[in-house]
Amino acid sequence: MEEHLIVDGYNIIGAWPELSKLKEINLEEARDRLIDILAEYQSFSGMKVWLVFDAYYVPGLGGKYVQSKLKIYYTKEKETADELIERLVNELTGRRRNIYVATSDMTEQHVIFGKGALRVPAGELLTKVTLARREIKTRIREETSRRTNPFDDKLSAEMRELFEKWRRGK
Repeated sequence: MEEHLIVDGYNIIGAWPELSKLKEINLEEARDRLIDILAEYQSFSGMKVWLVFDAYYVPGLGGKYVQSKLKIYYTKEKETADELIERLVNELTGRRRNIYVATSDMTEQHVIFGKGALRVPAGELLTKVTLARREIKTRIREETSRRTNPFDDKLSAEMRELFEKWRRGK
């Protein structure tokens, strides 16, 4: 089953402590950090992630970009992120697809739920991202430790025990 995650960018930035603090200093940097985090999460989770930003903060024509294999949308000038998210949900709804929308906007959660998408509050997404990052670090650590001694995987338990006794002088 194909899984899609549509993220209300500014809502998440405002809800996640790290990004909220960063936003006060530099909004562009907070956006870039969210893009990096979600690109990493997309790679790990296998979900297709769509990130939506309101034109409210970045006036202009809007647009669709791909950065780090992440689909990023900026709404048109008089279009809200909620409207674009609803349109994406309508376009993506179909057989063999689960669609999740990450936002803490209660009104938007009810609307997208009515359209068949599942809601993911900002705090829950942060938990999922944090757990995914931990899992990535664990896998990297395991892979690195395996590479430190390439022969270890090829030894039987008895041989490993014998070598350990010799190493300790027993």
